[in-house]
Amino acid sequence: MAVPTKLDHCVIHVSDWERSNKFYTQVMGAELVAPPVGFAYRFGDKQLNVHGPGVAPAEVARLPVQPGNSDLCFEWSGPIEGAIAHLTAHGIAVERGPMQRFGAKGPGTSVYFRDPDGSLMEFMSYGYSK
Repeated sequence: MAVPTKLDHCVIHVSDWERSNKFYTQVMGAELVAPPVGFAYRFGDKQLNVHGPGVAPAEVARLPVQPGNSDLCFEWSGPIEGAIAHLTAHGIAVERGPMQRFGAKGPGTSVYFRDPDGSLMEFMSYGYSK
């Protein structure tokens, strides 16, 4: 029997709200959501809750996430060359790729880059040949 779950949100930590809000809205395409304290980044029905200056994380995690300590992959809808051009237009360096990877939808082509705090980001493109 399948368990009735799906990913709702995960948490990242940033060190500078303005810089990170700009990156996640302009480069990553997030909707900026202002909860009672701080911000969250929403991608359709998935969300990144964000800890940062002035936000005390819930005392549930044994080791709260730290700035630059995340590794996140986002699906790029279209050929990976479009992702590379998008990153270049925003002055974001591609660290690795394009390269073949395996994600939630199977094999795809990925490029890796960093957010302003150094967290590893990945754009993955499915079903488009190079």
